[in-house]
Amino acid sequence: MATASAPMQLATASRPLSVSGGGGRGVHVGARGGAAPPTRGQRRLAVRSVASDRGVQGSVSPEEEIPSVLNSIDSSTIASNIKHHAEFTPVFSPEHFSPLKAYHATAKSVLDTLIMNWNATYDYYDRTNVKQAYYLSMEFLQGRALTNAVGNLELTGQYAEALKQLGQSLEDVATQEPDAALGNGGLGRLASCFLDSLATLNYPAWGYGLRYKYGLFKQIITKDGQEEVAENWLEMGNPWEIVRNDVSYPVKFYGKVVEGTDGRKHWIGGENIKAVAHDIPIPGYKTKTTNNLRLWSTTVPSQDFDLDAFNAGDHASAYEAHLNAEKICHVLYPGDESPEGKALRLKQQYTLCSASLQDIIARFERRAGDSLSWENFPSKVAVQMNDTHPTLCIPELMRILIDVKGLSWNEAWSITERTVAYTNHTVLPEALEKWSLDIMQKLLPRHVEIIEKIDEELMNIIISKYGTADTSLLKKKIKEMRILNNIDLPDSIAKLFVKPKEKKESPAELKEKLLVKSLEASAVVEEKPESKVEKNEDSKEVEVVVESKEVVEAENEDSEDELDPFVKSDPKLPRVVRMANLCVAGGHSVNGVAEIHSKIVKEDVFNSFYEMWPTKFQNKTNGVTPRRWIRFCNPELSTIISKWIGSDDWILNTDKLTELKKFADDEDLQSEWRAAKRANKMKVVSLIREKTGYVVSPDAMFDVQVKRIHEYKRQLLNILGIVYRYKKMKEMSAKDRIKSFVPRVCIFGGKAFATYIQAKRIVKFITDVAATVNHDPEIGDLLKVVFVPDYNVSVAEALIPASELSQHISTAGMEASGTSNMKFAMNGCILIGTLDGANVEIREEVGEENFFLFGAEAHEIAGLRKQRAQGKFVPDPRFEEVKKYVCSGVFGTYNYDELMGSLEGNEGYGRADYFLVGKDFPSYIECQKKVDEAYRNEKLWTRMSILNTACSSKFSSDRTIHEYAKDIWDISPVILP
Repeated sequence: MATASAPMQLATASRPLSVSGGGGRGVHVGARGGAAPPTRGQRRLAVRSVASDRGVQGSVSPEEEIPSVLNSIDSSTIASNIKHHAEFTPVFSPEHFSPLKAYHATAKSVLDTLIMNWNATYDYYDRTNVKQAYYLSMEFLQGRALTNAVGNLELTGQYAEALKQLGQSLEDVATQEPDAALGNGGLGRLASCFLDSLATLNYPAWGYGLRYKYGLFKQIITKDGQEEVAENWLEMGNPWEIVRNDVSYPVKFYGKVVEGTDGRKHWIGGENIKAVAHDIPIPGYKTKTTNNLRLWSTTVPSQDFDLDAFNAGDHASAYEAHLNAEKICHVLYPGDESPEGKALRLKQQYTLCSASLQDIIARFERRAGDSLSWENFPSKVAVQMNDTHPTLCIPELMRILIDVKGLSWNEAWSITERTVAYTNHTVLPEALEKWSLDIMQKLLPRHVEIIEKIDEELMNIIISKYGTADTSLLKKKIKEMRILNNIDLPDSIAKLFVKPKEKKESPAELKEKLLVKSLEASAVVEEKPESKVEKNEDSKEVEVVVESKEVVEAENEDSEDELDPFVKSDPKLPRVVRMANLCVAGGHSVNGVAEIHSKIVKEDVFNSFYEMWPTKFQNKTNGVTPRRWIRFCNPELSTIISKWIGSDDWILNTDKLTELKKFADDEDLQSEWRAAKRANKMKVVSLIREKTGYVVSPDAMFDVQVKRIHEYKRQLLNILGIVYRYKKMKEMSAKDRIKSFVPRVCIFGGKAFATYIQAKRIVKFITDVAATVNHDPEIGDLLKVVFVPDYNVSVAEALIPASELSQHISTAGMEASGTSNMKFAMNGCILIGTLDGANVEIREEVGEENFFLFGAEAHEIAGLRKQRAQGKFVPDPRFEEVKKYVCSGVFGTYNYDELMGSLEGNEGYGRADYFLVGKDFPSYIECQKKVDEAYRNEKLWTRMSILNTACSSKFSSDRTIHEYAKDIWDISPVILP
């Protein structure tokens, strides 16, 4: 057994490695994670297991406790443990010890150590019944776990030496791990950074997500651009997860709602599936705290397999129930162009919410024991919704509390509102989710009833605030703030919008009027020629009869007033549920993720809500973990930082990075700094050659833009700038080229969503430009363009430390925050960008002289679009020149009319340059000249690089998590004994 004073005992074929639990508790972890019998002299003890919330029999020697420092474990013991797992945790055939086999055995060895702290952490939370935060997210972009885990456990050196003893290298073994395909972009990467900080800072918190079998997709770049194939990250198994087959919850779809004899609503019938827990340990840095990421897979019981249908040859029908359940967790963000796709996405979101809340509630009830009080739920549970995807937490929590636990509506609403909080991540209208009411009504009938009542109560609050005197204002506020859009107003509210009818003549007045008209008509007839009298007599009689009918109608007319058309839905428009509005109404906190973004949220996106509930809104600028994003991905730079600061305390307290500022002009530091950057660039040279076949020079500036491909992120502006640069080079002599331009390697990476055609055109354009430029002998190493396929966390961990210029050039006001900008700055990369998202705060921190700024500002955008619509925009000649050059065919035979057409015209969908590429192009080109000028001055550039790192302390996710914990979740650090 492992003790505080002795290294772990050698694991042999007959004796698996044992690890101790917390507070005198322990559990034997065998080759498959099972419990081993206690040896002589040991006492048995039941502990709480993260596995199932149930007692697990373990064993521990009386003198054993958790070691406070795990790096006392020697490399020989680790090597033996790895060998044990290679033999007795078989995943591969026993013939040889390949790097892949070594990876799985090493991961299981590390997991042995993690389980010790994992169980201890959970057991301590359980016994002390602390308030716990739960972070619900559709994405967790973890990256590789091995290097992060051994780094956080401070065992990197020991594992490197152990693997060396076994004929392997830690670096090679680590590369065998596929990136977990559980996310796509910044949303998932942020969630993973938060989990790291929560554990490192000892906050009691779990993450909840879905276990996607095929991820988003694996990106392949061909001559036709981007192609998508399914991710295969689980094909060899995931050694970091533990399946909790005894932790599962029922999840229901469809069916109907009935009222029982007990007066409660009951959701019955429909389709029933089972969500099964898969747990992944999240270790903190230099701490025992090891939190949990619980992912749900979906299935149905074996009895749902129709054996009769199968034996009758109807194989598809026999497996239908399993397929319908399992496909929920097949793909991240399945295409939603079809009704089936929309329903599948909604199923995913509800599965995450329902299974997670059932799990949270079960834990709350068990911890409370006999002293259970639902009023205490918000004082023990904080639920954070990462964007609108988990919005169904609100009606689901209400449903459970009312229908299952028997609380009243008011009690349930008070608890829900104090428990749930919402993080907004976008100002793009299409990203503020709106679900079809018809689809939701069919799929989740009980939840629609609850949402309808929340919507009605919200409108009553709006009415109480604004009154009914100014109906125009009231209609405006209801239209903006309602959760249900294009839905008839409830009768109780509709009656407030009565439109009085115009006063009409009484029947008596109308009779008198008609009599006068009749006499006048008779007089006219007598004056007309006889021939016309015959023609008009009948018509006169008809006219009198018709007018007599008017009298009858007037006598029978209903005297009630008319309802304003505002209260009725428009059958020509879709009926939708606005999820963001539900988040704001149902949560106690709404936060943006950068100062400028939070300002836009308050002043624009949710302005009416902000007017009503100003204290509900706050800012929490994003951050990234300095462990993964400096310490582990850039060990060369980390060593230099620790040397010059005098310690590695900056890894936990990034404020200490500011001590580098006083050395920014030191020649020795600058020399070491440049050497570290070059070493990282050499790694990327190899990566680019491996991934694309292109050979690039490490002497060139590495200019990088890596992020999801989207028009607002403006990869198109970047590549058009490169095309302009290339065109100017071609017009010059070789001597003038070298004099005029700094050599650059322009690197792109990112995925375009499979159905986002314009984004895929941009990818195709970039790769076509690369194919032309990179094979142009006149240009050589002066300019290279590279699109790195299948961009993910592992690729980022290589590219970011090597980058010298990074492009964050979104249209101002459209990027919520961004987090890659923070990672680049931390690694001494200089940014070129607009005043958008966290760029604003980065520029404030590093100094405007150390940031390359261009482009229109957020407050100008609406006016610029209006000018464009009025035909007042005059494009820069250089912009017209580059568009013409693209269409000349120099980059191949592909027709770029649609792509270039998006930059033309003054109005129309997909036209009129909505993202202001043309407006910002001249400013961008001029700014790039300043970049070249600065890069030529080696000392100046290095100084700027050092200051970017030194001034990036604000952008640690540790700071962000402290703010969430204090201002939103009301949780405190819990130090394990």
